[in-house]
Amino acid sequence: MPIQSQPMTIRIYLADGTPDGFRLVERSQWTGIAAMCSRVQYPQVRTRDEFTRPGVYVLVGADPNSPGGSLIYVGQAETASQRLDQHLKDETKDFWEHLVLFTNKDANFNSAHFRYLEAVLIERAGAAKRAKVKNGNQPTPPRLSEPDKAEADAFLDDMLLIYPLLGITAFEQVEHIVGPSEADLELRQGGIVIGRGRYTKEGFVVLAGARGRLQAVTSTPDSLVALRARLRDEGALVSDGNALRLTLDYRFDSPSAAAGVLLGRSANGRREWIDAHGVPLKTIQVAALPQTAV
Repeated sequence: MPIQSQPMTIRIYLADGTPDGFRLVERSQWTGIAAMCSRVQYPQVRTRDEFTRPGVYVLVGADPNSPGGSLIYVGQAETASQRLDQHLKDETKDFWEHLVLFTNKDANFNSAHFRYLEAVLIERAGAAKRAKVKNGNQPTPPRLSEPDKAEADAFLDDMLLIYPLLGITAFEQVEHIVGPSEADLELRQGGIVIGRGRYTKEGFVVLAGARGRLQAVTSTPDSLVALRARLRDEGALVSDGNALRLTLDYRFDSPSAAAGVLLGRSANGRREWIDAHGVPLKTIQVAALPQTAV
């Protein structure tokens, strides 16, 4: 479900005056509220009003089996603090270092709404393949009336706007799929097009079907090797004959990361990605600047 772009005000309240402390996030004319804290801070803030309500939460941490990768767990509870207390003691969830809880300020939502949001978030994270999902099963969303489902979906749209502001990208998907003939840029190897993509304000999107080098060259930076390994582990990259194939439209943080993953080596994406006439991305971007008098 695409998020509608429109001007808005989002307020982030730093409860202890530090950027890494307990945060409350609200937006104008919205009944929801997000609370974010670290694992260390949780015992001190767990008695706050936000944690006494029903809500849906995400536990976030580093994936110990994938350098540079993230691990998440999505849950919901009638009383958030009771479930989060259990997670704090649970050794199988020792990975998490931060949590984000969404709840509703006017108590119009019940547990069914949050079970629905939990199910949609788990499904969305699994499809996005930007983090490993620790939930063992995909829950079946509860049946909601048409008005209740509309309210929950609208609430979800606001959640998806706020997550990236808090550094959580696990639910980000490429909303507007573009066909190969519409792609702006190409990546070539030996004169053959191996990938097509588009530079967007959210990052560099490479279209599904792009092909890459099966084995990275020995001089490839460790960070790029780790990213290729993580994408293979998550199923975004799969072996296909003597090459790798991208299984979905995937948003990379930069054109260089996108080029490097496919080429299996260090790459300057602003030079490697070119348009149909062979003009590099860097030249295209410079040409877009207003001409100034010499």
